[in-house]
Amino acid sequence: MAESSTKPYMIRALHEWCTDNGYTPHIVVRVDANTLVPPAHIRDGQITLNIGSLATNRLVLGNDAIEFQARFSGVTENLYVPLAAVTAIYARETGAGMGFEVEQSTGLSAQAPASSQTTAAEPIKPSDSSTPAPDPKKPRLTVVK
Repeated sequence: MAESSTKPYMIRALHEWCTDNGYTPHIVVRVDANTLVPPAHIRDGQITLNIGSLATNRLVLGNDAIEFQARFSGVTENLYVPLAAVTAIYARETGAGMGFEVEQSTGLSAQAPASSQTTAAEPIKPSDSSTPAPDPKKPRLTVVK
């Protein structure tokens, strides 16, 4: 029997750690054909999403994907993020978190909505300018396989 990935467990654990400490958990996502996110917030093929309890509705941190609803410019959107597309999770306030190796997708997932094609635009920015979010290209995160 093949061993399951530690990635979904680490994401859930760091989400819980952020929540328990009053921090805002954010994920960095590499957008591809399998992700369903608002196209207007994608920058350089990636998006940063707030997955805190105040920013999400119906959040499911599953073993294969993260699914939730969030409001963008006053409009409720359904988001679907395969775990393979998550490149990091971190606390917005401190930058503490974990980065992950980029996994190559093999095509559309059976669960991913077919309308998930996206285009480039502005990313979501943390509102607390006193503590900037880590640069995903230079994270101060632990990278796991």
